Amino acid sequence: MSLWSHRDFRRLWVGDTISQFGSSIGYTVVPLLAAGALAATPFEMGVLSAATTAAFLVIGLPAGVWVDRLRRRPVMLTADLVRAALLLSVPVAWWAGVLTLAQLVVVSLLVGAATVMFDVAYQSYLPALVGRDQLVEGNTKLQTSQSVAHVSGPSLAGFAAQAFGAANGVLATGVGYLVSAWALLRIRTAEPEPDRAARTGLAKEIGEGLRFVFGDRSLRAIALCTATANFFGSAGLALQVLFLTRHLDLSEGAAGLLLSVAGAGGLLGAVTAGWWTARFGQIRTIWLILLVTNPLGLLIPLAAPDWRLGLFVVGELAVAYGGLVYNIAQLSYRQARCPDRLLGRMNASIRFVVWGVIPLGGLLGGALGGWIGIVPTLWIGFGGQALAGLWVFFSPLRGQRDLAEAQTAEPERSPS
Repeated sequence: MSLWSHRDFRRLWVGDTISQFGSSIGYTVVPLLAAGALAATPFEMGVLSAATTAAFLVIGLPAGVWVDRLRRRPVMLTADLVRAALLLSVPVAWWAGVLTLAQLVVVSLLVGAATVMFDVAYQSYLPALVGRDQLVEGNTKLQTSQSVAHVSGPSLAGFAAQAFGAANGVLATGVGYLVSAWALLRIRTAEPEPDRAARTGLAKEIGEGLRFVFGDRSLRAIALCTATANFFGSAGLALQVLFLTRHLDLSEGAAGLLLSVAGAGGLLGAVTAGWWTARFGQIRTIWLILLVTNPLGLLIPLAAPDWRLGLFVVGELAVAYGGLVYNIAQLSYRQARCPDRLLGRMNASIRFVVWGVIPLGGLLGGALGGWIGIVPTLWIGFGGQALAGLWVFFSPLRGQRDLAEAQTAEPERSPS
């Protein structure tokens, strides 16, 4: 039975879709606000980029324990409301004439902390809501909505920045989180109370999650692959707005339009992910798609303000396309392989690594941009990202095909 007939999944999907639209606009308009109205330097842009995901380093591991100790839907609700309040403070400060870069950094830090809790809870909640046999379908539908948001969000943000002012565009993000919370409130599927007797202490429970992930060769390879791609990708991403607006001398609206092509690539990836998994296998897709698409990211630093803008478009499309197909395949694999009681800690352990490196990559990108220049930094960022798929290629995943093998196989432990 299709998940479209699943009432509570539809509510989760509606809330997540609207939230993704708000987030996509906010992620684009906040850097535009910093670069334009607040005249941020390359290093300051790197700091702002790092602040968005720094919380994954600070609370990433404890978040998994907290999520496993609590019902996951209330965690998601609280995170949505906190993010809404924080982001709505930005236009209020702008209207009052007191907005500073420091406030943007603090808001980004705290929104990142709430996002850690939401994302770990959300990925751990989906198997209980739809069942493990529908994980690929559920992840595909949610990733499709995210891709649609990414297609239109940056261009809408660029238009809003030009027409209404960048600070006003942040309103959409805050409102999106409020609507997401409303949709989550309407879910009626009962969620079981976590087993309190299983609590053994924060440090021991964190260790159990880390051992499950990094003692399993396939899960470890996925974590290292994603972390490598995120680290180098964030170094390039931190300077993309400056690359487009200062190096290529494009307007804010044109920059937002070009950045939106990544969302188009993600949408295409979501639509065709089923073809990849049917043709090559759900597990084999994890490594194959990255080896095909990530090297095309090296076209991005070749862009120039003429016909070569097409190179930026192709590179963005390819990286986003491959990343989306990869995410659907590897996330479904992780959820299928992990027992329910460890889902929060498994997701948190992996996210601690793969998201924790993003602020480090952003700082590196900002520092290198000020030292060696924007274009050389983009070469380093997208060059490193192109090599990330080798982690999963040289792993046991290369010898497997479908998720049924992940559900029945024993963990592939490293030799002690």
